Amino acid sequence: MVKIERALISVSNKTGIVEFAAGLKQMGVELISTGGTASMLKKNDIEAVEISQVTGFPEMLDGRVKTLHPLIHAGILARRDLPEHMNTLKERNIKKIDMVVVNLYPFKETVLKQGSTFEDIIENIDIGGPSMIRAAAKNYHSVAVVTNPARYGPILEEIRSSGGNVGPETLKELMLEAYRSTAFYDSMISSYLGKVLGSELFPPTMSLGFEKDMDLRYGENPNQSAAFYTDPFATGVCISKSERLHGKELSFNNILDLEAALEILRDFERPTSCVLKHTNPCGIASADTISEAFVVAYNVDPIAAFGCVIGVNREMDDATATEISKHFVEAVIAPSYSPGALEILMKKKNIRILRTNAPITRDERPEMKMKKIKGGLLVQTSEYIKLRPENLKVVTKRQPTEDEIKSMLFAWKVVKHVWSNAIVYAKGERAVGIGAGQMSRVDSSMIAASKAKENARGSVMASDAFFPFRDGVDEAAKAGVAAIIQPGGSVKDEEVIQAANEHNMAMVFTGTRVFRH
Repeated sequence: MVKIERALISVSNKTGIVEFAAGLKQMGVELISTGGTASMLKKNDIEAVEISQVTGFPEMLDGRVKTLHPLIHAGILARRDLPEHMNTLKERNIKKIDMVVVNLYPFKETVLKQGSTFEDIIENIDIGGPSMIRAAAKNYHSVAVVTNPARYGPILEEIRSSGGNVGPETLKELMLEAYRSTAFYDSMISSYLGKVLGSELFPPTMSLGFEKDMDLRYGENPNQSAAFYTDPFATGVCISKSERLHGKELSFNNILDLEAALEILRDFERPTSCVLKHTNPCGIASADTISEAFVVAYNVDPIAAFGCVIGVNREMDDATATEISKHFVEAVIAPSYSPGALEILMKKKNIRILRTNAPITRDERPEMKMKKIKGGLLVQTSEYIKLRPENLKVVTKRQPTEDEIKSMLFAWKVVKHVWSNAIVYAKGERAVGIGAGQMSRVDSSMIAASKAKENARGSVMASDAFFPFRDGVDEAAKAGVAAIIQPGGSVKDEEVIQAANEHNMAMVFTGTRVFRH
């Protein structure tokens, strides 16, 4: 338990600080303050000793140096339970500091502020603040460190009700909150500087400066707790920057599906709609209009589409919204919405409606992809490689037609977004059958064929990895597939090519695998 007799207040975010300082003053706490905080307290008739009166030095170097002084840090760091520490304070005429109230320069806000220069951003890297926070947190048995304005009211109440003290449990909570605040602050700085100055693809250490956006109702399942954290410096179109216009709160699974929809749509330039279930596309199509694309995409597998997430890469117009409103849909995301489309969709109380407010295109600098495992983090580059007709290697006797090449390139864009083992059947610019997430590639081929039914005849097949045996090709032939696009590279390639020749199929190799695990 700490008796609060002397407090140092130095805050950038001044929300609630006048009321907090006044409350401390009413309880007889001596206040020390710096710069703008001291001026604000003075304007509100709250007496505070300016830091320069304590240190004997003026604030200098444009405010870069003000609290970095032994008279301040000794008063914070001295252990009250060690006589030698307390004797040193007495010998040096240093008064102890029992509370440190600090929040840091607005680094994030400066980065995000339009027109900020690199020099402006560097000047908003706080030095003295983190030093005081870390010092007070290290000496948490003896010093209350307050970094969160939301704590002001409860702390005042605790001090009033306990005769001027802050209890041990609160001190521990404040310590943890303090270290989290400085860790996040430093992570933001390293994250920003890494994006601006970093040249190493995989630096020796990695700090992720994420902040909590919201608690979620639950995780993948109701027995799991979950929250959504976001990157404050994210650029381009993403879920965290999209505007939520209507509907229930987003769920853990909604966010994953919406992210998967954006990832798919980034690959398509023509009006395109995708229908997602469990992050897999169960339907996708491109067309001359977005409403036509949606209708075709939804009808690829209307049974699987029940309770889906829908993404479109053009403005959601009235016609598309009318079609969507006929079905049970969890969420939709689009660059924009016509007034009529919003009115139509909002008649459904629970549907989540998100607007990106920007075209859904591929970022010039794709973000790294990460997967957390117990005890570690897997980090990799984006798999995006734009495939062109001239990159295709024809390996069969029959050459693919121009229409087949166009369909194969479409199917290849889709298959890399389907969980492995992945098979996609397509005709023109629409999927007709999708087989996902099977341990055997031939099983994925059979599932895709069963989904496609009669539409499989004359379609093309895309496989995310090579065929280890000819059986997948034989299954495709039974369904009526005319051409196949696959990476190649199997020890059984000759056998697979022979199977395609026997069935008079055209087959091309991409030389690139697109597994999705």
